[in-house]
Amino acid sequence: MPEITALLQRVNTGEHGARDELFHAAYGELRKLAHSRLFDGGRNTYLNTTALVHESYLRIIRGNELRAEDRRAFFAYASRVMRSVVVDAVRERQAQRHGGDLDRQTLDTQLLESLPGAEQELLHVHEALQALAEAEPRLAQVVEMRYFGGYTEAEIAQALDLSERTVRRDWDKARLLLMVMLGA
Repeated sequence: MPEITALLQRVNTGEHGARDELFHAAYGELRKLAHSRLFDGGRNTYLNTTALVHESYLRIIRGNELRAEDRRAFFAYASRVMRSVVVDAVRERQAQRHGGDLDRQTLDTQLLESLPGAEQELLHVHEALQALAEAEPRLAQVVEMRYFGGYTEAEIAQALDLSERTVRRDWDKARLLLMVMLGA
């Protein structure tokens, strides 16, 4: 199986067919990443691993933004794309649940506001993470890789060229900031 970094270089030079070879070579690890994202803690029950990997691949191709230089950068980018796919799917599902483009008439507004759920929680986390990214980009990257990407502290440290202790401190600080933002 070809080296991911070599395939990325071929993709970046615009070689025909290199993206498909990259997808084929990285497919197994992308499935692991998607599986950890979807089923870690039961946060998602309506997308499956294959659908998430394929939709992410399509977004990567359509976006023409694949400028990762090495394996770590590629999987960090794939993790961000998967996050956006999941968030968009949640938003679409909620829009459909609430009538989509239909005129909305609520009989009891308190009932609508009291609906909890993992989907709403995921959207709140996404919004809080966007706010965190504006204030502390590295903290947001650590959260993104750990929460959405399923990376371990050691893998994050390696990907970001940090020590594990720094990653642990960033993770603790980010969790505290996110709890405050989420009102937990």
